[in-house]
Amino acid sequence: MPLDANFHFSQYNLQDYVDCPRRFQLRHLLHLEWPAVQTGPVIEQEKRMERGTHFHRMVQQVVNGIPPEAITKRIIDPILLDWWTTFLEADPLGKLSERQLTEYTLSASFAGFRILAKYDLLTIEQNRKVTIMDWKTSEHRPKTDWLIQRVQSRLYPMLLVLGGEGLNESKAWRSNQIEMKYWFVQFPDDAEVIHYNQERYERDRQFINDIIEEIITANEANNFPLTDNPKRCDYCQYRSYCERGLAAGTLEALDDTEQLEEEEAFKIDFEQIGEIAF
Repeated sequence: MPLDANFHFSQYNLQDYVDCPRRFQLRHLLHLEWPAVQTGPVIEQEKRMERGTHFHRMVQQVVNGIPPEAITKRIIDPILLDWWTTFLEADPLGKLSERQLTEYTLSASFAGFRILAKYDLLTIEQNRKVTIMDWKTSEHRPKTDWLIQRVQSRLYPMLLVLGGEGLNESKAWRSNQIEMKYWFVQFPDDAEVIHYNQERYERDRQFINDIIEEIITANEANNFPLTDNPKRCDYCQYRSYCERGLAAGTLEALDDTEQLEEEEAFKIDFEQIGEIAF
């Protein structure tokens, strides 16, 4: 049957399709709940993801005007406190423009469907520049080549070019006015900055369009094959369903090739999306 016209595409479901078409189908089309944990030990995994969620919320709070010291007083987790101390000392917000939008979601029509992105932080210099800030709490510093090929690195700036005029006095952003910066709390002096340009925009637009067309075709044919990289299955909740093993991969063995989502608690609220005409 045809893909539902109300289906929306985001970095999460598009990345799932790129990593494993079958995972995309099970998670985003069939909404299959499967109990397999992503990594072992489970408690440490849960703590790690909870810290990532708390860290994002704390940055959101300080951007919205809550004094940093008031946030610090509420921290009881020593690791989270170390992260927060690192963040305050590095002061990545102090080098940004005054206009800042935190946990901001944009949506636009693309390839016959709705695409959206939820930005950790947008900093805007009117008519000049917009910077996409993304906070990462992963244990490992991803390699540059791996990072810039992620769907997030391609979709987020592309969407601003497509429909970010609402953030720029109704003037479309040029691709060379956009940059994306990943800031790693474990590596505060080694941020990754992606300077956008027209070549990247055209390439990314074609890339996202091709993925959506593939998904449409795969859905019509009910053909969503398993990933050809079995290592990904070690960190997938569906591995036992797909008969790709029972035991979860360990956090220690986790590297660039399969990073877990850090911000699961930040679900998209469709009632508060900035709808963008395209």
